[in-house]
Amino acid sequence: MAAQYQPGEVEQRRYERWVKAGYFTARADSDKPPFTIVIPPPNVTGSLHMGHALDHTIQDSLIRRRRMQGYEVLWLPGMDHAGIATQNVVERRLAQEGLSRHDLGREKFVERVWQWKAESGGAILGQMRRLGDSVDWDRERFTMDEGLSRAVLTIFKRLYEDGLIYRAERIINWCPRCLTALSDIEVEHTDDDGELVSIRYSDEVVVATTRAETMLGDTAVAVHPDDERYKHLIGTEVELPLTGRRIPIVADEHVDPAFGTGAVKVTPAHDPNDFEIGQRHNLPSLTIMDERGVITAHGPFQGLDRFEARPAIVAALREQGRIVAEKRPYVHAVGHCSRCKTTVEPRLSLQWFVNTGPLAKAAGDAVRDGRVRIEPADLAKRYFAWVDNMHDWCISRQLWWGHRIPVWYGPDGEVVCVGPDEEPPAGEGWRQDEDVLDTWFSSALWPFSTLGWPAQTPELAKFYPTSVLVTGYDILFFWVARMMMFGLYAMDGVQPFDVIALHGMVRDEHGKKMSKSFGNVVDPLDWIERYGADATRFTLTRGANPGGDVPVSEDWCQGSRNFCNKLWNATRFALLNGAHVRGELPAELTPVDRWILSRLQHVIGEVDGLFESFELAKVCDVLYHFAWDDVCDWYVELAKPVLAAGGPAAANTQRVLGHVLDQLLRLLHPVIPFVTEELWTALTAGETVVTASWPVGVPELVDDAAEAELATLRRVVTEIRRFRSDQGLRPAQRVEARLDGLAAAGVAAHEPLIRSLVRLDDAGAGFAATAQLAVTAAVTVALDTRGAIDVAAERARLEKDRAAALKEAEQCRAKLDNPAFVGKAPEPVVSKIKERLSAAEADLARIATALEALPAA
Repeated sequence: MAAQYQPGEVEQRRYERWVKAGYFTARADSDKPPFTIVIPPPNVTGSLHMGHALDHTIQDSLIRRRRMQGYEVLWLPGMDHAGIATQNVVERRLAQEGLSRHDLGREKFVERVWQWKAESGGAILGQMRRLGDSVDWDRERFTMDEGLSRAVLTIFKRLYEDGLIYRAERIINWCPRCLTALSDIEVEHTDDDGELVSIRYSDEVVVATTRAETMLGDTAVAVHPDDERYKHLIGTEVELPLTGRRIPIVADEHVDPAFGTGAVKVTPAHDPNDFEIGQRHNLPSLTIMDERGVITAHGPFQGLDRFEARPAIVAALREQGRIVAEKRPYVHAVGHCSRCKTTVEPRLSLQWFVNTGPLAKAAGDAVRDGRVRIEPADLAKRYFAWVDNMHDWCISRQLWWGHRIPVWYGPDGEVVCVGPDEEPPAGEGWRQDEDVLDTWFSSALWPFSTLGWPAQTPELAKFYPTSVLVTGYDILFFWVARMMMFGLYAMDGVQPFDVIALHGMVRDEHGKKMSKSFGNVVDPLDWIERYGADATRFTLTRGANPGGDVPVSEDWCQGSRNFCNKLWNATRFALLNGAHVRGELPAELTPVDRWILSRLQHVIGEVDGLFESFELAKVCDVLYHFAWDDVCDWYVELAKPVLAAGGPAAANTQRVLGHVLDQLLRLLHPVIPFVTEELWTALTAGETVVTASWPVGVPELVDDAAEAELATLRRVVTEIRRFRSDQGLRPAQRVEARLDGLAAAGVAAHEPLIRSLVRLDDAGAGFAATAQLAVTAAVTVALDTRGAIDVAAERARLEKDRAAALKEAEQCRAKLDNPAFVGKAPEPVVSKIKERLSAAEADLARIATALEALPAA
């Protein structure tokens, strides 16, 4: 083994061997119990970011553990065709050639997209290999491949025939730049600065709006039926300024009489709430903008962009004396296209919709009756809030890239939905719908379409329902709920997954959202290059509490790299000192050996429980401290004198050390697969840890007495080391000492070991106790430090430390004694000051003891 771990020399070599050996390939004809995860398909245009790295590491950890436990594991990879994003990428490339998609025509444009996909798309798949994803590459899928396209046509036809897909004019999110409808997840809402203007429609009716341009499409004014200010006006008409049109005043219970003037303008074609009011009162819907946001209403504003029309209309209203209150700042939520950042326009449009009512109810019932479990459980409330109040889903998009809607229109108004095994109608005048389906429509089929549905394949029978869906809480509604609806519908009430394991967003070390505008975005590939995939994975997983956001920093990644190096050094030491895994564990063991084996059993049980509850951050914490503290810092150090002495005890320790490292590396493998593979194969001469059996606890090896004995030994050694440090003794400097009370504490047999670890010699004839320490109620230590330390220099150092600790304590007390600070500061801040005071007081007590123990100058 090399003196240091070099990830770059290991990772690619190991990964290629794993894939070539078929360790990740799932068999549908296996008699092993199945465990399935379908990867949330990244966009074909995407690249690996920290969110992906977190999501994939969690999934890979679950998959690798189940594989080691003897399950037939399928982790299915694939990509989403990402309709808008991909079309935008290819259109930009065409623009560089001086072309548009319309110059090519639909068929040629789609060919260009497929060409781009073959040449440049899917870079993220290679990046997944860098991370170590143990996916079954033989089953890679794409939402536009032949099998998944057939699934899309099949479910569209079924939903259409069951009356769950319909076409209607409704208000949708519209991007005036991309010229398409958008799903909710494709709209990013931000708090934007706007201007609220109050407009007088009549002497008694004043309305307020941030979008004055839409008044050209008003078809009513609405008031609450019980609002005494307007009861006498209900059923009358008012003249709409600038237009000469007369519009009715209607009563609607959804109007909030306490908001503004209590009267609201109603523009059914350009506002979703107004559309609902219009439906209830049979109001006409006037579209006054085209698809690019340009005013189409006849008059002086025709041809103006919506944002040009707004100030022009306000100016015209001011000339007529209609502005009651001048423009005032008003911050409000504004939707933007997630792709091009254009302000989204609510638009009345003829689109295709899914009737989500019965589908959403089934999705809610599946969680309520326990068929699907949400982890953490408290996020179920958010899930129910969405599925219980779901609006119908607009599924048509005005794009060329995607699954084209399988509906044909005839010359006499006929409408025919065509399934995958049906021929479209022939003859003059027939045409197919121009729109494609929302990308989320095909990805909603992912858990079963990727397994061969609608065909009843062996893979579908073996691996559906999938075992767990791992994803961020931010798409709980947008993707998870859709998969639930379609899975339950297509698979006769069988849920698409048994568990929904939700994690949070990756944030920087200060808890701030990662954003290019903040300058705090981290590229995981950069960390992988500099610190290794294992260090990157361990850093992410150590913060992966269910449902919680995950803070990361480069310092933590460096710490994770150091942890990998610690494992490397410990295993290298073990091999150099004869550690092995041959034969059974010895029957006759020292208390130290019994202690580490007992600790191992507790760790195995704890890690298993944490994995089952998806507490991967705690898994990492338990294994980190067991590996670093118990194994490396204590067991290896305690084993060194035994190994150096040789004999039967050394032979037993070699076997125990080999066993403990073998089990530890298996436990760590799901999270840090590369370094554990390299170390485990070197230690055991086994083929691979990927398929090695998962550790199982042995209750007979739990030894409470050995754990208690070693706890005392560790305390004695720790306190003596601390005392030596406080006394200014160099770590390697040996001094004479007398140890009293070891027998009463039950560790007398370990005195040679204790002396070896803390560099203490036996007390000689001229021994003089110049420093004393009470370690426990039973154990005391007396040291002869004459000539070992510079008393004057050590006293000066301790006095300096005492002054700093005293200043810290005084500052903390001053803050805590200040009622203004305690009353106004947040509780976490006050608690932090209390912690600092407690630490300073502990330092003062320790320093006082050390000063008292110093010999006279």
